[in-house]
Amino acid sequence: MRMKTVKLIAAAIVLIALAGFAFYLFGNYSDGYRAGTVIKLSRKGLVMKTYEGQLNLGMGIHDQNTSVAVSNVWDFSVNGKDVLVLARLDTALMTGKRAKLHYREKFITAPWRGDTKYQVYRVDLTE
Repeated sequence: MRMKTVKLIAAAIVLIALAGFAFYLFGNYSDGYRAGTVIKLSRKGLVMKTYEGQLNLGMGIHDQNTSVAVSNVWDFSVNGKDVLVLARLDTALMTGKRAKLHYREKFITAPWRGDTKYQVYRVDLTE
């Protein structure tokens, strides 16, 4: 009876640890969107190919009489199977249109998700 209780407790601890790890690996830390001009989109990786991009947010600092342009570049990753998102990113890149990128921020990076924690899943182009 006592050995059975120890095994149940050990199994419960292992299951809780696995559930925590799965949440940490697959869960979302935050979500949101950023807008700017797409300046780079590339396919990277030796075995697991992912798409990596950069968005120029184009922010500027405005004092009373002076205006200073600041390059603010944001790195993001895209699932290679998401054809619609890749097509819209390509359109934004080639036309120079501003784009609104909706993303989910993961807790950690993983080789099959790309180099960044930011996973873009939707793109809206401005008119």
